[in-house]
Formats: sequence, structure tokens, C-alpha cells
Amino acid sequence: MNDFIFKENELYCEDVPVKEIAASAGTPFYLYSLATLKRHFNVFDESSKVLNSLVCYSVKANSNIAILNFLFKMGWGADIVSGGELFRAIKAGVDTGKVVYSGVGKTEAEIEYAIKSDILMFNAESLPEVFLIDKVAGRLNTKARISFRINPNVDPKTHPYISTGLKKNKFGISIKHAISAYETARELKNIDVIGLDCHIGSQLTEISPFKDAVEIIKELLDRITAKGFDIKYLDLGGGLGITYENEMPPHPSTYMNSIKNILKNYGGKVIFEPGRLIAGNSGIFVAKVTYVKDTGSKNFIITDGGMNDLIRPALYEAYHEIVPVIKKEGHKIKADIVGPICESADFFGKDRVLNSVSEGDLIAVFSAGAYGFSMSSNYNSRPRAAEVLVDKDKFYIIRNRETYADLIDKEIIPERS
Repeated sequence: MNDFIFKENELYCEDVPVKEIAASAGTPFYLYSLATLKRHFNVFDESSKVLNSLVCYSVKANSNIAILNFLFKMGWGADIVSGGELFRAIKAGVDTGKVVYSGVGKTEAEIEYAIKSDILMFNAESLPEVFLIDKVAGRLNTKARISFRINPNVDPKTHPYISTGLKKNKFGISIKHAISAYETARELKNIDVIGLDCHIGSQLTEISPFKDAVEIIKELLDRITAKGFDIKYLDLGGGLGITYENEMPPHPSTYMNSIKNILKNYGGKVIFEPGRLIAGNSGIFVAKVTYVKDTGSKNFIITDGGMNDLIRPALYEAYHEIVPVIKKEGHKIKADIVGPICESADFFGKDRVLNSVSEGDLIAVFSAGAYGFSMSSNYNSRPRAAEVLVDKDKFYIIRNRETYADLIDKEIIPERS
């Protein structure tokens, strides 16, 4: 079932016409379907039950507190990579005992905030980080729980910018240094080593890299356990891909069943960190056509949304399906769908064939629920878009559109003599 569907040539989100939302919220905006979120949650949650698991949603994929609140109420935890994401998760009602903190550059202030919040554990990515965590925990007269993020050097067969498990990547600790890292951490009096973590990349569409990584990590787990460590949590990260164009990513149950036998002798809890898989196809980006421009050699459909709103095509040359919100009869047009930003990389799609569109028409960019708004910016001094959530026949603005005043709210012109 698809919750973004055409009814008599008009795009709906669940039971609400997209044009009705645009008339109320203005453009551009992100639009999310709660029904789709629920379905994706249920599929992954049920699939993960073949293992003793804890699911920690990857906040960076879509960090709106309304989305987070729904997932946390359903019992999931959070995978965070900054103090700001921890703040969001707490405001959205997370159980901090289900929060894991990843990322290579945790600051002292962020570490202190996380320890005071009593998160489940830090996924530490270097020994200097562990030394700092030990120092902060000592100052707070407590112990901090950690795992080490281990780099298994497995090719995830994805875009190089979202590959994280190769030895050339900045993430994690080399597997050949893993044992010595654990032994060093065991000597620190304010550190409690409870986990082992890996994450090889994002938007993976094959099972084999996952299986390869889990087999390598399980072998390391056995070696660490033989050294006397009690590894209560095995964090396998996220990375399962979604369909943007013609990809055929594995079903979560296929993934879980493929690694179940590898982990059959592990008695601890397995952590999964889905993000894109939950949010990606739960949302679209809607913009209005400002101009249709014919240069004589090429057509351009210029919209009021830009790369500052949705940067994935510019950053990764990522494909997103693009359709008019209202299907009209008439000739088709081959064009680049672009925005108003002063960059040649400001495009949503190139050489796309669409049904005829005119100035003032709405276009929808699909698969925009993950890494859409969360990666947006104010480049070219553009206020960030609104976010809207649909639940059956009702819609809710879950983030107000920014104003020009918001752009300079934190800026100060100094008084000079």
C-alpha cells in the first residue's frame, strides 16, 4: 500500500489532497505520512524480534520531534551523533536508557551532557575519545558505559560519501587494534566497557556486505569475550537501503534471518539503528513551479524549492522521482527541475520527462523523508521550509516555516566607536 497516491489525477497523502496542504502551509514544504511511518516501524520492529534486540532510530535521518515522539512512544530508543540530537530526543520523550551516542568528534560538553542524561552507552571511535570520557566521568564521580566502534573494512557497495566501514574512512577503530583498545579501556577506573559496535555505511541494497561484517564482528566478539569482557550489547548499526528509482533492497526480515545463525550463541542484546529505512519513503518534498524556461537548447522547470531545502541530488547526484501534483493532459516536456540557488548544482533532477507543467503548478519530489529537512540550510539567506504530518484525513504543521526575521535572529551588529 502506498500512502502517496493519485486519485483522479490528483496527488493525495493518505486522505488529504496535497494541493489543499499547499494552500494552507505555503510552499515549499516537507510532507510526511504517519500511516507509512507506522507501516515501516511495524515491519522492522517485527523483523527484529527474531533476535534479542533493541532498536535505536537514527535521529540524523529525520529529527523532527513529532516524528521522534511517535517512534519513542512505540518503544524505540535513539542513535544520536551530537548533543543537539540528544536534546531533541529528550524533548521528544526518549528513554535515555535506550540512547547510544556515535560520532568521531564528541566534545567535552557533549560528553558531560550525555553522562548526566544517563544514556545507555557511547559508541567510542578512538582512544583519545575514551580518555576524555573517562576524565569527564571521573569529574562527575560516576562511570560511563562505552562500546568501541570497530571498522571491519568491508566494502558496503554504496556511494563513497556514505560508506563508513572501510579502513580509509574516518569512522571507528581498526579491527587489528581492537583488542588492545579494549584492554586499555579496561584499565580506566571511570569506564565500563559493555558493548561492541560497527556500522559499514548507508543505503545498502545487498545482504552480502552485512553478512560479511557480522561474521567479522562475531569473530572479534568471541576473542574479546575470551579476554574476560562481558559484552552485553552488540550494535550492528543501520544502513538498509530503500527504493529511490529501481533499487531492490532486501526486506528487513531477510536481513535479520541472514544474520540470526551467525549470532545464535550470543547471549546479549543486539542493537539496530534504522533511519532512512523508516523515514525515507514516508515523506515527499513539495515545491511550486515559478517559471518554465526554454533556452532554445534546453528546458528548465524552476521551482521555489532549492538545494538548500533538499541537497541530496547536488551532494550525491541522488535520484528522486519527481511528478506534478496535478496530472494534466497535453504534451510532455523534457527538462531539468531546478531551484533558485546561485549554484549550477541546484537541481532536483536532470533531463526528466514530465507531463506538461505551467507556472504556479506544484511538483512533488518523492523519497524525501530522510536526509531532506535534516540536511537543509539557510544558504542564499533562504528561510527553511515548513514540515507537515498527515494522519488519515487531517494534517498538522509540525515545523513552522522560517521567516526573514529568523534568519538574523542570532546575529549582532557590534557597537563600535
